[in-house]
Amino acid sequence: MAIYAIGDIHGHLALLQDAHERIRADGGEDARIVHVGDLIDRGPDSRGVIACLMDGQAQGRNWIVLKGNHDRQLPNFLRDPGWIDPCAADQRNWIARDSGAEATLASYGVTAARARPLSAVHAEALEAIPASHARWLDGLPAWHLTPQALFVHAGIRPGIDLLAQAQDDLLWIRKPFHQDRRDHGVLVVHGHTPVRRATHFGNRVAIDTGAAMGGPLTVALFEEGGAAWLIGKGGRTALAHSTTA
Repeated sequence: MAIYAIGDIHGHLALLQDAHERIRADGGEDARIVHVGDLIDRGPDSRGVIACLMDGQAQGRNWIVLKGNHDRQLPNFLRDPGWIDPCAADQRNWIARDSGAEATLASYGVTAARARPLSAVHAEALEAIPASHARWLDGLPAWHLTPQALFVHAGIRPGIDLLAQAQDDLLWIRKPFHQDRRDHGVLVVHGHTPVRRATHFGNRVAIDTGAAMGGPLTVALFEEGGAAWLIGKGGRTALAHSTTA
């Protein structure tokens, strides 16, 4: 069976809806779709993205939604506003890091987050953000394995069994995964690190094309037998290949 993958959304509901429409046109209403994480932050409607995906799953859509590194920020912030992601280069809390928290909070009506005391923003966020949204984000899986590919947000730690992978790596890894040319036993499809165009590197496919920063939201299709395509408004086009990381 074919399976579609959507890259990092980052709060862009209109782009997500367009991606779903492209998939419907290509594969029908019952198409299997994996969303590779980073659903929130930076874009204008993180709340809308979460609601759209939650509603689709509740309606029985064949949608898998994976957790990205940005997606664990909001639930952790609600539990502890001073929480710092141990993998972030900037070791400050979610709001102080300026990684898109202010836009996410604004989508729930919590404005000017960086200009106000953290405790006040936290208290308002607890009132404004539905607990169901936080629980849903918190409970998202970190990977999804199919005969065609392993779908994950950032990548894997090469040489480590899938069941022994650390969530920090699955959500954050870059160079150790990108620079490893070995066969991982399955094609790995990931986002997290933006590329100019979705690219097949032999052992992995990168599909984050920078929607967070004004780029397009990529949709890729993976079929049994190894065929892979990009899905645009005009239909299917070949996925670019590269021999260099």
